[in-house]
Amino acid sequence: MAVILMQNIRNFCIIAHIDHGKSTLADRFLELTGTIEKRKMKEQVLDQMELERERGITIKLQPVTMNYKLDGQDYQLNLIDTPGHVDFSYEVSRSLAAVEGAILLVDATKGVQAQTLANLQLALNQKLTIIPALNKIDLPSAQIEEAELEVRTTLESLMGEKFDGEVFKISGKTGQGVPELLEAVIAKVAPPQAKEQKLQALIFDSAYDSFKGVIAYVRLFGGAAKAGQKIKMAAFKKEVEILEVGLFHPALTKMPSLGAGQIGYIATGLKDISFCRVGDTIISPLESALALPGYKEPDPMVFASFYPAGEDDDFELLKDALAKLSLSDSSLTFELESSEALGRGFKCGFLGMLHLEIVSERLKREYNLELLITTPSVAYEILEKTRGAEIKIIKTAQEMPDAHLLEYIKEPWVKLEIITPASFMGAVMKLAEGSSCVFLNTTFLSQERVVLEYEVPLREIIVDFYDKLKSVSSGYASMSYELTGYREADLVRLDVLIAGEMVEAFSRVVPKKKAESEGRALVERLKEVVPKQMFTVALQAVLGGKIVARETISAMRKDVTGYLYGGDVTRKRKLLEKQKKGKKKMKTLGKVNIPQDVFLKALKK
Repeated sequence: MAVILMQNIRNFCIIAHIDHGKSTLADRFLELTGTIEKRKMKEQVLDQMELERERGITIKLQPVTMNYKLDGQDYQLNLIDTPGHVDFSYEVSRSLAAVEGAILLVDATKGVQAQTLANLQLALNQKLTIIPALNKIDLPSAQIEEAELEVRTTLESLMGEKFDGEVFKISGKTGQGVPELLEAVIAKVAPPQAKEQKLQALIFDSAYDSFKGVIAYVRLFGGAAKAGQKIKMAAFKKEVEILEVGLFHPALTKMPSLGAGQIGYIATGLKDISFCRVGDTIISPLESALALPGYKEPDPMVFASFYPAGEDDDFELLKDALAKLSLSDSSLTFELESSEALGRGFKCGFLGMLHLEIVSERLKREYNLELLITTPSVAYEILEKTRGAEIKIIKTAQEMPDAHLLEYIKEPWVKLEIITPASFMGAVMKLAEGSSCVFLNTTFLSQERVVLEYEVPLREIIVDFYDKLKSVSSGYASMSYELTGYREADLVRLDVLIAGEMVEAFSRVVPKKKAESEGRALVERLKEVVPKQMFTVALQAVLGGKIVARETISAMRKDVTGYLYGGDVTRKRKLLEKQKKGKKKMKTLGKVNIPQDVFLKALKK
């Protein structure tokens, strides 16, 4: 392989809303550059997880190095394919820290969407070169002129100046316009600049290999890296010797060395994954202290507790699985907790409900774990007095003390942006009003597309607001949100008793004025999903020791008189009385076993 000059390196990513064709465009780039032979090509080649292929979405960022010849020059093009869903915006931010340019991809049949705006704002904050492109122009439903106007309006609004550049028209499916777009990346995106002679490598992702240990995905901002070189993790001061370096083609491809400006991997040999964290800097020589300013660690938005539902030794397996997942998913956090009813488990933090769903599905598929998952909750800020001192602490619903013990409680609020066709504006606004959203502003991207801005408590939108939004807009509306801070609220903890025992997994924090209605709805839903027992089971919603709602699941009835043929009615009565006494005793001694799917079904409102 020819030596690539730094001025011939281009580092870029593709940003877009979910399902706008990022992975398909990446496929065409791989074909065009000959990185993967046509006979080995398959759809979504960079989406390597089974879940990504099933759902048709990108969950994990994926880098790839492509070689391309243009006008007699050899270029090395380092592409990072990024997710599009709002829950994976942190994956996008990590990609942006490692590149100089971004292709802004917009579906010509759908126009600008909410996550398009959010991702574009992240890219502009990093001062990246933006190359806009309209995808799917081959479809009969493509509205090219309208979509281009929306793109230009959006760029000018966020950049604060007129955009005179070209908006490329392409089809990721057929390849139309793709060569011109790739050449625009070479022409418009600036080559990387070496900031230091010493090694500086930003870790933007990582993976674990049983033979090579922790593999750090890096962007070199200075110096060079090669096997046998002594390096140090700047944050943890951990010193190791490099086992191997290489590029992504897209499989790991061993190379003699990596130079400044390149994107590649460094096999560290580390067996303890805690020493290699995303955002840290790999430096060499060891005495240098030239750590790069790391990008912001993610703040979990949604919390739920995971408990193993299988054997006792599944706890250790769950612990190991979460540790390995957190290495490749830095937005996942977890800490040990225990429950009298559920045993030992972990309180996990996620960026949203899809993130929670993906992690739980990966644990099930990749590690064969059966899980009990508590009701998702946001983190609340509480002021408690301890020995005369006031302390602010953050707690989830399951950790919350009773309402009468609180001095005050604050809950997280977010700024919510919804983009919808104007024809669905009324239905979307009605949904927002019913979810305690506070209206801020309306902006028209075009005559047919409108942006609605709201402020809303995070607890109102984490569970099924997105599904409802898609329902009322026939799938056309999209949303994104960002945390704005904490505000005081009149909230209380609502608990659930099943057969007289509190089940912490169903505890939640609700507005005080809605506590009774929320409790009634919850026990009614549980009555539908909790299986019948051989004895009657009481379902009770409890607020500060007071029962605010109750439902009863009737006992399963065995026909103990079915084998009798006529005769004295007292024989039947005697058998029924015996059954009644047995059920009474069973109710006293019995315990309700709650299947895993009950916890999952109870999440939805």
